[in-house]
Amino acid sequence: MIRHIVLTKFKPDTSEDKIAEIYEGLSAVADKLPGAYGFTGGRSESPEQIERGYMHGFVIDFDDWTALQTYADNEDHKALGAQLVANAVGGIDGILVLDLPV
Repeated sequence: MIRHIVLTKFKPDTSEDKIAEIYEGLSAVADKLPGAYGFTGGRSESPEQIERGYMHGFVIDFDDWTALQTYADNEDHKALGAQLVANAVGGIDGILVLDLPV
């Protein structure tokens, strides 16, 4: 299994409603693709408070690298990814992505 982890530093003027809309769209994409499941996303509530500005994130699990690539190539995913970039501090510099085999 591959765990896809995305952390985002959203611009201060990006509303929680906009973030929820993007995350709901990404969840819907994962729901319709084979081998993708378990979307979880939202705002950090960590008591440690060391997010360093990355206050939002999401996780999606994939059966394998092929399923992750199918998600990455999906046109709806690309459009939503563009919204993430447009709303992140510094564009792509405000986004961290980790893909971990688990």
